[in-house]
Amino acid sequence: MSAALLTRPLAAIGRPVLAGLASVGRMVLFAVAVFSHLFRPPWYWREFAHAVMTIGWYSLPVVGLTALFTGGALALQIYDGSSRFSAEAAVPSIVAIGMARELGPVLGGLMVAARVASSIAAEIGTMKVTEQIDALVTLSTNPIKYLAVPRVLAATVTVPVLVAVGDSIGIMGGWLVGVNRLDFNSAAYLKNTVDFLEAADVASGVAKGAVFGFLVALMGCYYGMNSGRGAQGVGKATKLAVVSASVLILGSNYILTELFFSA
Repeated sequence: MSAALLTRPLAAIGRPVLAGLASVGRMVLFAVAVFSHLFRPPWYWREFAHAVMTIGWYSLPVVGLTALFTGGALALQIYDGSSRFSAEAAVPSIVAIGMARELGPVLGGLMVAARVASSIAAEIGTMKVTEQIDALVTLSTNPIKYLAVPRVLAATVTVPVLVAVGDSIGIMGGWLVGVNRLDFNSAAYLKNTVDFLEAADVASGVAKGAVFGFLVALMGCYYGMNSGRGAQGVGKATKLAVVSASVLILGSNYILTELFFSA
């Protein structure tokens, strides 16, 4: 009796831990399956083109607006902080580096996660509920090959482009605020931006965008294909896809920052 009382709390802790580890294992196996199918025919180019439009082009307005206002707010905050040390001239360079290295990729990835991961999970989850995925299997079509691979590949290709565009718009937002609100000289602001922004800063942000795009689409496909039955199951899959993609973006951002800039 006493042994059972002692082991009961441990069992209560162990069950969710084991369930979490099992879930991580299933995600890893799903990621390996998707990655392996990237290099084997057949390739569904029409699905890929549709995913590029849905993930890339339709996400551009929200990513652009987010970057624009972030760049402007960043310029105001840096100016307020640097004015205490008479270092207002550092505003253009810090805005450019901050947008290219961190804020552009991370905020762009989070916006894409909110829009794309939920959309993919809801679409594939609905297909599972309505037995369309079973119909694909009946027609000898691999669901991972037909549904997951084009979306993951499209996100991996298009999100870096979105990040690069978002970086440019964010820097422009900082320039607009700096020139019109903080009385910077336009030519001097742009010169400082160009002088201090290095190719490695831009490349690191674009590389982060590729990783974030892969994770966003992967989580949307994984939770969509493992959706529960009914509207409640699809809603839960959508929520988990967005939350998981957001957490993975923030965690992988730290790891990538360590790899790129720890030296």
